[in-house]
Amino acid sequence: MKGSDNQEKLVYQVIEDAGNKGIWSRDIRFKSNLPLTEVNKILKNLESKKLIKAVKSVAASKKKVYMLYNIQPDRSVTGGAWYSDQDFESEFVEVLNQQCFKFLQSKAEAAKDSKQSPMIQRNSSLATSHEVWKYICELGISKVDLSMDDIETILNTLIYDGKVELTVIAAKEGTVGSVDGQMKLYRGVNAVLLPTGMVRTPCGLCPVFDDCQEGGEISPSNCIYMTEWLDF
Repeated sequence: MKGSDNQEKLVYQVIEDAGNKGIWSRDIRFKSNLPLTEVNKILKNLESKKLIKAVKSVAASKKKVYMLYNIQPDRSVTGGAWYSDQDFESEFVEVLNQQCFKFLQSKAEAAKDSKQSPMIQRNSSLATSHEVWKYICELGISKVDLSMDDIETILNTLIYDGKVELTVIAAKEGTVGSVDGQMKLYRGVNAVLLPTGMVRTPCGLCPVFDDCQEGGEISPSNCIYMTEWLDF
């Protein structure tokens, strides 16, 4: 920031405080208390110096947020792995959906063919999200780096579709794939009937559905599963 005047330093500081989620030019104007024309001039100048950059946000296609030049934008801004140039990659998501299910299905079939006891067969058919993630990475079907959370998002959609079951078990700290002493295990299942539209939503599989009501301790407004499903 050498050679910059006080107004430039102020705008830079406002953008720096916004972190990797960025900040709208309107909010920069409010926080800096500078005229819009002056803010726009400063933004262009800082961009030309490669001190800041403008990033298109999936939340508003016609607006840009500003952040420091060397910062990686937050997933809430870019949309993460599911978006490319602000367009939702539905075909890519469908391919991941199919491949994740294929992996779990093949694991279940291998367990069944082992002719072991039912309990051993069931345990052998289970896979951690880390195993599924490793399989998808080795396939090389993604042009972007997928995280464990990305794969778990896909696995959640398979659960909502009735194609996969989830089991959570206690795990030793440091175990690969475990989080906070717990490990999620997934198993491919064959649905007897195609799930209805209602069952495809988290509500259709919710064990506390009867206790859910607006204004109560359990409600649609604070349901994390509904929020994740709608975000996806």
